[in-house]
Amino acid sequence: MKIGESFSSREVFGKTLVELAEEYPRLAVFDADVCASTMTKYFRDEYPERFYQMGIAEANMIGAAAGMASVGWIPFVSTFAVFLATRATDQVRVSVAHANLNVKLNGAYGGLPTGRAGATHSAIEDIAIMRAMPNMKILVPADPVETRSAVRLALDTPGPVYLRTVRCAVPVIFDESHRMRLGVGTVLAEGKDAAIVSTGMMTPRCLEAAEILSREGIRVRHIHMGSVKPIDAELLRVAARDCGLIVTVENHGITGGLGGAVAETTAELEPCRVIRVGFPNVFLESGDDELIFRKYGMDASGIVEAVKRALGSSRAGTGWKKCAS
Repeated sequence: MKIGESFSSREVFGKTLVELAEEYPRLAVFDADVCASTMTKYFRDEYPERFYQMGIAEANMIGAAAGMASVGWIPFVSTFAVFLATRATDQVRVSVAHANLNVKLNGAYGGLPTGRAGATHSAIEDIAIMRAMPNMKILVPADPVETRSAVRLALDTPGPVYLRTVRCAVPVIFDESHRMRLGVGTVLAEGKDAAIVSTGMMTPRCLEAAEILSREGIRVRHIHMGSVKPIDAELLRVAARDCGLIVTVENHGITGGLGGAVAETTAELEPCRVIRVGFPNVFLESGDDELIFRKYGMDASGIVEAVKRALGSSRAGTGWKKCAS
């Protein structure tokens, strides 16, 4: 994969499972009748004896996967994020997270990119739900290269892991040497006027926004958080200290997701002003993805305006001011 090319992370996810199958002989894949959408069909075709089609019965699927994990298998459960994080919440909480079993969860079609599939399919609460569960780790890759790395990281990380993938094509921003690491963020640009902290498919959009801001003389520190839980607390502490303003950007609701994690972390370690860019506390409408992103200020121009508004209010004295030491 070359920088600038675009691929769907669901496609990369499905093909990476096949690539890793021989290396992880105890890997088994569970699907809830959506393998043609989440792309686990590739694993089904190559390793049918390790593929379990559970039908539209997500709760039962989680229970079966937990049973497999209890006898030494590494089940990778795959279905739409909205069903995995809501319909099967009780089973994920009790059978997987509470038991701290080695079950991996692929929340496909994470966030908005299902606008044309209907409003009920948008998953803008899933990170908040999973983040609240003890023992659960959360990975939200930015691009196809990091998605491939995230699948391996999930398999190598003991205990429950929630991996979030999206339907739409996302541009490659990392070279092939990039590796996702648990609890470690990636600094993509340096600056001290403000910090942008992004995750998932919003990171390429924030790269574009950072370039626009740079041309206008605004230098932002851009941090990608592929690991949302655990989060890189030290990187956030330093950004809060150096910049005094953090703008979070995520394909998720602003309640309980990346923005919540950043605000909680900085409040404890290095208080600063945190502005959250994401979906407000609403249920999304059906429609074209890009039109909906634009409506909520989640395209590059919207992110630019959010940063400039925050800087403007701070400089005018109406925003955050650090307490005197």
